[in-house]
Amino acid sequence: MAYKITDECISCGACEPECPNDAISEGETVYIIDPSKCTECVGSHDASKCAEICPVDCCVLDPDNEETQEQLQAKWKGLHPG
Repeated sequence: MAYKITDECISCGACEPECPNDAISEGETVYIIDPSKCTECVGSHDASKCAEICPVDCCVLDPDNEETQEQLQAKWKGLHPG
């Protein structure tokens, strides 16, 4: 399941450099997460870095983008070949 950033985002930008997949970018009013690149940090870290670093806890799981651990691992391998 990909993460998403809620409207509570204060646009501090702390999450963007933490993402190993470059899935986070600055939106019009808040930062956004591209679900096609978000692997919940599977393959890179033990926990989701955006959720860990966010000072206002606005990085949350997106129920509209559910994926199994196997799907997340396959996505990570596609984003990081070799």
